[in-house]
Amino acid sequence: MADAVSALFYIGAMEITEQVLAEAWQRTAARHAALDGVGLPPVAHSEEELERAEESDRLRLLLDEDGTVRGRHGPYREVFVTRDLEQVLYLIAEDAVCRRGDGPERSADALERMDPAWGRRFRSGGLDDTGTIEACGRDPLEGLAWIAGSWRGQTPYTTLSFVRAAPGRTVDAERLALLRGADPAQVSAGTRLKDLQAVDGGRTHWDREWESCCFGQAGEWTYLLYHETPHRPFDREAYAALGIEESVRLTATSAKAIYTFDYTRGDHRVDDDWGVLELIWYERGHAPYLRGGELDFLNRAVRRAELDHPELTNTFELYFHALEDSLGLRLPRQDFAEGEVRAAYWAGGPDA
Repeated sequence: MADAVSALFYIGAMEITEQVLAEAWQRTAARHAALDGVGLPPVAHSEEELERAEESDRLRLLLDEDGTVRGRHGPYREVFVTRDLEQVLYLIAEDAVCRRGDGPERSADALERMDPAWGRRFRSGGLDDTGTIEACGRDPLEGLAWIAGSWRGQTPYTTLSFVRAAPGRTVDAERLALLRGADPAQVSAGTRLKDLQAVDGGRTHWDREWESCCFGQAGEWTYLLYHETPHRPFDREAYAALGIEESVRLTATSAKAIYTFDYTRGDHRVDDDWGVLELIWYERGHAPYLRGGELDFLNRAVRRAELDHPELTNTFELYFHALEDSLGLRLPRQDFAEGEVRAAYWAGGPDA
């Protein structure tokens, strides 16, 4: 069906108009009982017109003069940009099916009944159905997602920071911790988390936990976990010498229920110009980021996590599993459970 729609209705990017959209959607919806009664989302022709529309997070379309169609949830959150009519029709259908709340697997089945290519596209999480889709085949709560639940409650740390060097190099975890302000004596002594917890029956660490950090390496990534870092001059030249090419920073502010994801490559923040991304935007079955954008690899990984692990109902666990699958982020679960992970207090405390 998708190829037929493209052949019949895709006249060219410059010729997509509201009438073309309306007629194409009417014919698409008429072919499928599952789309019965689903109308074309509201179409605006300017930002001002979109802002005047009734407040809603439902899909609406902003049609530029050159035929570019911008999908928005609300007046500002852009979820796709395309000049391909067939893509617009698919994304309207996907949105309509997902909003029924039947779950990703049923949504995939519904779209597959409309067109096998649409079903494959939904399962891939991308804007096409290319690429091999392989089942996960492993425990989703082992690599990184095991920490997702407690992290929402600020345990063990509010900030999960990961850095990675260019291929063939590694970022030294001890040097990273020292540069951020870890106590040199504890780093040199190889202090473990269980050592900090053992002092005075654990009461000392309970009082000083906000002054501590844990660090180490898992796979290609070096991690540094903490609540706050010391307020002191930062040696940017020494930090640059670590050879960091990528960084991921996850932060939790549970008192405000704000959880953020910040990813950089080189000097570029990978965010589709959205800024620091709040994880509360993610809903099952809905791609969390701009379709076809810089973070589309995470859209694909999140969709695979949903379909591979329907037993996971916590969206943070699904999201963290997607981070492991797409970027390779991991944390050593057993080391944390047994207190074997490297740890230290900040030298002189966070306000030194």
